[in-house]
Amino acid sequence: MDQPRPVRHLRGVTVIGGGMVTPADLSVALSVAPLLVAADGGADRALALGHAPDWVIGDLDSISDPARRSVPAARVLEVAEQDSTDFAKCLGRIDAPLVMAVGFAGLRLDHTLAALTVMVQPGVPRVVMLASDDVIVLCPPRLTLPLMPGTRVSLYPMDRRAAAARAWNGPSTASISHPGQRVGTRTGRRGWSACGCRGRCC
Repeated sequence: MDQPRPVRHLRGVTVIGGGMVTPADLSVALSVAPLLVAADGGADRALALGHAPDWVIGDLDSISDPARRSVPAARVLEVAEQDSTDFAKCLGRIDAPLVMAVGFAGLRLDHTLAALTVMVQPGVPRVVMLASDDVIVLCPPRLTLPLMPGTRVSLYPMDRRAAAARAWNGPSTASISHPGQRVGTRTGRRGWSACGCRGRCC
């Protein structure tokens, strides 16, 4: 993604899609990443939730005319090519340390999977996606989570990956994961530590 990145913010950018978004999730996202970018028809979703987007980016085949008129023309970026999703078009034009993504999960599985695939592409900003019951991130090489009892944690590999997990005062487990073969899920932990090391340390 080497095109110009005109959308810049020192704290972070919230990107909203046309999928399921609760007012609470949008408020949380904006409290962390206050600049609001709508992916095409996400502009209508944002306006319905009482927030006017600062930018609109996409192929603009879904946005309504009133929503498009609500944003200054200079901040509406039409990207006509059909080789990438509107989410990818947004991420490729954002220069920020963090992107909070809402409205990209819950309505259509194919759209959700496409968004997850975009999140792991090289060159995109760091993304935290909020879904109805989940927070989705690309895990760093090492991750430690202090968790409440019974908290669900799932690992899904996007390439071949070795992982080790350990609950506090519990045994360590290791696995090799790969899409279409083996995936790992850990649940019911009070504290949880994971290492994605590609087989180098476990």
